[in-house]
Amino acid sequence: MGKYNFDKVIDRKSSWAIKWDIKDGELPMWVADMDFETAPEVKEALVERLGVGAYGYTYIPDEWYDAYISWWKRRHHLKINKDELIFSTGVIPTLSSSVRKLTTPNENVVIMTPVYNVFYNCIVNNGARALESRLIMKDGRWEIDFEDLEQKLSDPQTTLLILCNPHNPVGRIWSKEELIKIGELCYKHRVTVISDEIHCDITDPDKEYVPFAAASDICRDISITALAPSKSFNMAGMATSAAFVPNEFLRHKVWRQINTDECGEPSFLAVTAAIAAFTKGEEWLDELNEYVYGNKCYCEEFITNNIPGVKILHSEATYLIWVDCSDITKGKDDLARFIREKTGLFITRGGQYGPGGEGFLRINLACPRSIVVDGMDRLKKGIELYKEAHEDKE
Repeated sequence: MGKYNFDKVIDRKSSWAIKWDIKDGELPMWVADMDFETAPEVKEALVERLGVGAYGYTYIPDEWYDAYISWWKRRHHLKINKDELIFSTGVIPTLSSSVRKLTTPNENVVIMTPVYNVFYNCIVNNGARALESRLIMKDGRWEIDFEDLEQKLSDPQTTLLILCNPHNPVGRIWSKEELIKIGELCYKHRVTVISDEIHCDITDPDKEYVPFAAASDICRDISITALAPSKSFNMAGMATSAAFVPNEFLRHKVWRQINTDECGEPSFLAVTAAIAAFTKGEEWLDELNEYVYGNKCYCEEFITNNIPGVKILHSEATYLIWVDCSDITKGKDDLARFIREKTGLFITRGGQYGPGGEGFLRINLACPRSIVVDGMDRLKKGIELYKEAHEDKE
């Protein structure tokens, strides 16, 4: 037994949680937030801050910078200087502001699909075009198609690459060698990299992610990295994150746009939450990763033994699993909707993440084991009913 209780089921329905805005009897395992309470040390710091009673404007203290600098140096071997950090209310605001500032209308932003679907919003809503480079499957493992990637980067209209590191939804941790190669190709074709590293702290116990900016001097100089405690400590609603931009020219542009967009000032709790997480939450996070890994192993064994025709691609990072149901769906992308209608299990269809996602399901395992067990039972039932319904039509 560890110090923290991740088996505890908490009622989130009364807290206006998006994830739990569901019908009676439904089980949500979709959007990427956790059903665990955050680290008690974080909760205690927030309660203490609330106790002050005055909730006015907040500046960013040295402690906030120190917390980020120490965490990434200690856990991820990345050197960050104070003047290279910019507060932002979220990773998505950072991405959107960067796209808006660093592209002109109709220029291309490359993404490697299937990928987090909100990347499309960040690109299209800011006047640019999403240019897709599809990941390829090799021996049950997703890989980058570097030939195709270079073709997309070499387009004179391509300005940016948005990298997902670790990759959501496929769960890959990109190796140092892969990141170096991405950096060299982007440098060659004068493309700036925006690296979304929000999932970086949720890794399997024997795995460690490599920050894009730590892979090489080139990677460091051409990149904007979005960092946050929100996925790691279940505080997405706190609206707290940072942009790490070593290059002075890029940093000024990103800083200018984040502040123009009015997403550069913290709420009175945003700073407190981040400092507490990165200075007091390490033991909790280590136990969380062990627990989530246990959930992954349970699902892998359950699916392998109980759901014929379905393959689970074991991820290296994130608390999400990426389940291959393509042998059953036969090119259709209706399985998630069918399962929700028949069993109440609310999961995400793979096609939502762009080309290459069709026939897959994304399932969130950041929840107590009892919920995972219920979810897997519903998944089994839903797929059996789907097979029966489609056998009748054939």
